[in-house]
Amino acid sequence: MIYSSLTQRLKDQHKTIASLIINLNNRQLNQHFRKGKWTIHENIAHLAKYQPVFLDRVRKILTMDEPEFEAYRAEDDDGFEIYCAFTTYELLKKITADREVIYQLINHTPPDKLERIGVHAKYGRLTIIEWTEFFLLHEAHHLLTIFQLAHGGVS
Repeated sequence: MIYSSLTQRLKDQHKTIASLIINLNNRQLNQHFRKGKWTIHENIAHLAKYQPVFLDRVRKILTMDEPEFEAYRAEDDDGFEIYCAFTTYELLKKITADREVIYQLINHTPPDKLERIGVHAKYGRLTIIEWTEFFLLHEAHHLLTIFQLAHGGVS
């Protein structure tokens, strides 16, 4: 069964991004603080690109018996570079639009269907609710990284 904190975070957590970057200019958004680490913009691109991946996974779990998924790595996804080419504003619009689709899907899926299983290569058998929790915790990790980069460049 879906619980209120999950629903609320699914609806609103992504809105934190705009609050974290509101006073930053393009140079700050694209500044590399450490070699081999993503910029703020690249973190946002990753979050934007992962939402359709998550949506696809949920849809597969709803229609297939225990589909298996590898851990997602942006570096292995050609689409990640395409997302990096969008402006930060365009990425925020994409995140908002895709999040609404995810929110509606999760909130309108019957409770028994939310118990369907997808198998993660590292974390094993997860229900759709657990996948959603994992999705939100992953996003929160990147929100913390964006906060750290916006306030001193340490991540």
